Amino acid sequence: MELSLTSLLSVALGIGLAAAAGFRIFVPLLVAGIAARFDVLPLTEGFQWLASTPALVTLGTAAVVEVLAYYIPGVDHVLDVIAGPAAIGAGVVASASVMSDIPQAVMWPVAIIAGGGIAGLTKGSTALLRAKSGVMTAGLANPVVATVETVGATGIAILAVVVPLLCLAGVVALLYWATKKAGRLLFGRGRDAGTQRP
Repeated sequence: MELSLTSLLSVALGIGLAAAAGFRIFVPLLVAGIAARFDVLPLTEGFQWLASTPALVTLGTAAVVEVLAYYIPGVDHVLDVIAGPAAIGAGVVASASVMSDIPQAVMWPVAIIAGGGIAGLTKGSTALLRAKSGVMTAGLANPVVATVETVGATGIAILAVVVPLLCLAGVVALLYWATKKAGRLLFGRGRDAGTQRP
């Protein structure tokens, strides 16, 4: 199937929102719903409920609770465990909800594989960074990490709506950096220990 520019933009938009879901589950859905409410963003058929008043109130409340919960010591780590599968689900929903110019036979595989996959990678990377930060600073730096994640989720979601292709490029660069950073955190100690052998 030949993809038009509009279809490509909707895929980029969906992937951008999915990446934001890896930082905060409800923020990108809220941004998409608000954008749709003001006719800035067309929603896929079957996802118009995102722009409804009950959905926006629910998503707004959930987003505030989620953001605040990450500032509570101990709760943030529990949320990282629980939010893993939820972030993947939110990534699938967020990406599928905006791929309005793509046939559903193509949309769902793209939403599940690309949207869910990117949300999972983002969430896994941030959870690992939070765990490392907690060990290194006894949890003192975790509020900073939480703030960066919230700003990242909001910024990426808005950027995805405004300039989807630029957002997609930024997401690719961010994931590349996060993957390298996570690799160092996971395997760096083993390499360092190996260099200390006589």
